[in-house]
Amino acid sequence: MKIAVVGTRYMGLVSGVCFADVGIEVTCDDIDRKKMDNLK
Repeated sequence: MKIAVVGTRYMGLVSGVCFADVGIEVTCDDIDRKKMDNLK
């Protein structure tokens, strides 16, 4: 299964990490490019 999370503030990032932890492929996106670069 694949999901996308738009917005990586508190809830989006925590949700994405939890989904990834159980084996779901997660793609995150946010308007803050610096934050996205740090996550990579």
